Amino acid sequence: MTQWSGYLGLILQGALVTIELTLMGSVLALIMAFLAGMGRLSRYFVLRALATAYIEFFRGTSIFVQLFWVYFVLPLAGISLTPLQAGVLALGLNVGAYAAEVVRGAIQSVGREQYEACIALNLGRWQGMRHVILPQALLVMLPTFGNNAIELLKATSVVSLISLADLTFQAQVVRSQTGNTLMPFTTILIIYFVLALIISWGVRSLERRMARGLDGVRV
Repeated sequence: MTQWSGYLGLILQGALVTIELTLMGSVLALIMAFLAGMGRLSRYFVLRALATAYIEFFRGTSIFVQLFWVYFVLPLAGISLTPLQAGVLALGLNVGAYAAEVVRGAIQSVGREQYEACIALNLGRWQGMRHVILPQALLVMLPTFGNNAIELLKATSVVSLISLADLTFQAQVVRSQTGNTLMPFTTILIIYFVLALIISWGVRSLERRMARGLDGVRV
C-alpha cells in the first residue's frame, strides 16, 4: 500500500504539470486566436495574409511534428527551450489556430444593425469593436473555446514524447516500474476526465454570467 501511494504521488505530480501546461497553453492560444482571428478581418491585406498563413499552417500540420520542431529544430537556430516551454509554445500555437476561426466566425455573426448602431453613436472602428461587437461575439465564442481548452488538455499528453513529466509520462513510469497497466492508466483516465469536467463547468458558468449581462442586447 505504501508503495502504491508513492506511485500515486508521482501521478499527481504529473497532474500538476498537465494543469500548468493547460493553463499556460490556453492563455497563449487565446492571445493567438484573437490576433489571428481579428487579423483575418483586417482591412489590410498583409495582416490578412499573415493571419491566414498562420492558421492554415498550424491546422495543416501535425501537433507531433510541431512539438518536435520546436524542441529539436529551434536549438539549431540558437533558440533552446525547456520541455515545458516547448510544450506550451506548440500547444498554444496549434490550438490558437483553430480558435482563431472561432473568433472570426463569432465576430461576423453579430448582426449588421449592431455595426450600424456603432456608426450612429459615432464610435470609431476599435471603440465599436471593443464596446459593442466583442462583448456579444464573446458569448458565441465561449462554448467552442471550452471545447478547444478540453482538446488542449488532452493534447498535453504529447509532451511525454520529449520527456516532460506530465500525467501520461508518469503513468508510463509507474507501468514500467510495476508491470501494472490497469492502475496507472485508469488513474490518469479519471484525472483527465475530472479536469475536463472542471473546464466545462467553468465555461458554462462564465457563459451564463455573460448572457445575463447581455439580456435584450442581441437581436
